[in-house]
Amino acid sequence: MSVANPVFADRHNLQMPVSFRFLLSLYAIVPICAALQLLDRFGFNFALRDMLPSSPGHFLLFQILFGTPHILASNMLLASHLDYLAAFKNRMLGMTLFIVVFFGVGSLFIPYRVLYVITACWTVYHVLKQQHGIAKAVCRLPTTAFYLQLWLSVIAGIFIYMGIFLKNSLSPVQAAWVMQIATGLSAALFVSTLYAQKYVPDRFGLYFLWANSLLVLSSWYMYTQQYYFLAILIPRLVHDISAYSFYVSHDVNRQAMQPPTGLYRLVQVYNIPVAAVLPVCSLLLTYILQVHGDDFINFITHTLFATEIHKAVTLGLVGYFSLMHYYTEAFVWSAGSPLRRYIRFAR
Repeated sequence: MSVANPVFADRHNLQMPVSFRFLLSLYAIVPICAALQLLDRFGFNFALRDMLPSSPGHFLLFQILFGTPHILASNMLLASHLDYLAAFKNRMLGMTLFIVVFFGVGSLFIPYRVLYVITACWTVYHVLKQQHGIAKAVCRLPTTAFYLQLWLSVIAGIFIYMGIFLKNSLSPVQAAWVMQIATGLSAALFVSTLYAQKYVPDRFGLYFLWANSLLVLSSWYMYTQQYYFLAILIPRLVHDISAYSFYVSHDVNRQAMQPPTGLYRLVQVYNIPVAAVLPVCSLLLTYILQVHGDDFINFITHTLFATEIHKAVTLGLVGYFSLMHYYTEAFVWSAGSPLRRYIRFAR
């Protein structure tokens, strides 16, 4: 629900725009990782590949820095403003009920791998939909070309994701099929991007078009070369920092126009810059939950009930916040949303 407010009649009054040039600069991680991979292969005989964990999920620092922090930041942003909670409470309650029933109760009947695949597909869609959505304004693709690019990226990304995270549970034949499908879809994405170029109005939009395609193509390449860590790092870094750019811009603009509330009123006492609130708080909260959360819950349940709950925080609570994030991000930044009133874009 959107409420008219004359303060936002001219969005140029907003202090901090979301910069398209900054967002595009994040894709520099693609050539950086490509150069790193080639240097490791031809200069250090795969020493880096052998040193990195076989899955990013096995690296605690990766979990603390990527993925979870921006997910918590998104939930904190909504929870710290009563007007946002009022606007979206029915949707959030409905989604909470769905998560509890489908992923909670449903886990008693639905095989774990099925739930994992559903979550993985949603994760990949969420990551790539954000990046294509951002680029849409500068690429200006026709609807058909836009969705062709999006869905080729998403489906290729899903098979890359599966090939990386399910590699230990796939048979050699299944792993080969997954890689072949990912390769075919990546080739189709490359051809589709060549085709879509003719619709892009300027060079800047062309950069964004290829940047999003290379996000998937570089992950595919790293996957085929068994640099699994880099394959996940590339899209994760671009996605997470892009999300934070929206959160920080929103916070700076809102606090400049409205009296501080909730968390922002608290940090104002300590003269903490508004731009630092969500990044710092979300990183600290991620560290606490990932490192100490399960032990804390198990201490309580063991003391009170002489039992333990396996990964109650790192899987259960963080999983809930992740699914809620995937859901709410699909509409909280859309036109007409109360959050969107505090966002403007600039090149």
